[in-house]
Amino acid sequence: MTEGTERQAPETAATDPAQAGAGTQVIDTREGFSEALLAALEACAEAGVKQLWLCDPDFARWPLGQPAVIEALIRWANSRRRLTLLAADYGGFAQRFPRWVAWRRQWSHIVQCLAVHEELADKLPTLLFAPELVAVRLHDGERYRGRVYREQADLVQCRELIEALSQRADESFPVTTLGL
Repeated sequence: MTEGTERQAPETAATDPAQAGAGTQVIDTREGFSEALLAALEACAEAGVKQLWLCDPDFARWPLGQPAVIEALIRWANSRRRLTLLAADYGGFAQRFPRWVAWRRQWSHIVQCLAVHEELADKLPTLLFAPELVAVRLHDGERYRGRVYREQADLVQCRELIEALSQRADESFPVTTLGL
């Protein structure tokens, strides 16, 4: 699902209810990205998705601190689920997303934060991936241009990308830090 191979889709808003089951939807604004992420998280909660991946170099563009996102994560989370974050750096994460960090403390048994090796930092996509259900990806973070994918072929490409990146990542961003 590289930029050169992505499918052409009708120019529809990512949150258009008539397109909810469509294969590919367009994201073209910051608000559209936030709405697509929230809709995907809500769909994951409703479908009972067991594994959820969030991937970004630093998550600066993500609405992880919004109460609606935290509520969707709460609805999604239970003891048999797993959330994995892949990032290049978690510096400033706690300051940008204190609500998410508080949520994570409560759900730390299902949340894993990985940092990719330095040579892969520039290859990290901005991507929410729920296997077999949905992927939300920004291809141009500066202009908030991206797509919501639901077609199996696109989801397989996302899985392959996530698997390749996670193999070259290490545990990072501990839930608590011990001080002396």
